[in-house]
Amino acid sequence: MARNRSDSPWTWRWRRNPLKRASDVVEAWIVLVTWLLAVVGSVLTGLVTADAVARGLDRQWTERRPVEAVLVGQVPSATSARSDDGRVWAGVRWTTPDGAVHSGRTKVRPGTASDTRVTVWTDQRGRVTAKPLSPGEAGFRSAWTGTLVATGTAAAVFGGGRLARAGLERRRLRQWDEEWARVDTRRGGLTS
Repeated sequence: MARNRSDSPWTWRWRRNPLKRASDVVEAWIVLVTWLLAVVGSVLTGLVTADAVARGLDRQWTERRPVEAVLVGQVPSATSARSDDGRVWAGVRWTTPDGAVHSGRTKVRPGTASDTRVTVWTDQRGRVTAKPLSPGEAGFRSAWTGTLVATGTAAAVFGGGRLARAGLERRRLRQWDEEWARVDTRRGGLTS
């Protein structure tokens, strides 16, 4: 027997069928809404998140300033207190345009001489902070974060749709049990 195009396993809930139950129609709507929410919702949340991250990373360039600082004290050698990127922490001191003297710590190459000038990045309060990300790094980070949020949103929507369908399935099984119990008691016994 040849299959008709309208015999798709995905569309049977939408066609007329005397065996179709109300729960089948509800399940069809749940599947449709789940897919629509997953596609549209994940794209929107991903774009909004990527934009928010990009704006936050762009704001770093306006809130952070490079400052010339001077190394103070002994800079550790390569064999002591080494960090994961090959640089070591050392004390620095700098003066702001208003004449205030600040001090902090930054990473430098091991064995750098004391009184060497280095560039540190400071925030609006004058505290040492990390250098802002380059435009390429910021673009990658915002796109990656948006992708992760979009994926998480889609997973959450599909999970919710699956839970709703599982509830419908439990309800259908209970209804079938009740129907079988009624059929069995009409004949004078219980099936086991």
